[in-house]
Amino acid sequence: MKKLFFALLVFLLGFSSSKAQVTQATLQASGLTCAMCAKSVYTNLTSLGFVESVDTDLNASAFVILFKKGVPVDLDALSKKVEDAGFSVASLKITALFKQQNIQTDAHVELDGNVYHFVNVKPQQLSSPIVLRLIDQHFVSTKEFKKFSGLTKMECMKTGKA
Repeated sequence: MKKLFFALLVFLLGFSSSKAQVTQATLQASGLTCAMCAKSVYTNLTSLGFVESVDTDLNASAFVILFKKGVPVDLDALSKKVEDAGFSVASLKITALFKQQNIQTDAHVELDGNVYHFVNVKPQQLSSPIVLRLIDQHFVSTKEFKKFSGLTKMECMKTGKA
């Protein structure tokens, strides 16, 4: 199973939960040099069945992606579509609606069909929209990934399995 990491610092695998829902993502692509490059990424992202809409910010090489309600979101598919267009993901942040979800460092939390591993957070209860930053090796630089993976002793950060 592939691993994805988030910041508030979180880790993602596969399971389900009715406690929260991923509503949107902000994806920054690297390597875009012109409007045609952005158009290629935009076209690929809008082809995904769980994507409601995509807004493009050419100055930041970023895409704000709104997801369809009640449809599972596949973050790996977002990355694949960007790579299929010939680019890579430099950063990915998701907005999730939590409903009284307790979190703490090195704990796994189910969210919208996935399991997240929170890293470097204070114990708290989440009950509102929260922005989580992906810190998976496919969504950050190698240097950043090494820094973040040093914040936990749990093997799931390395293996991708909770």
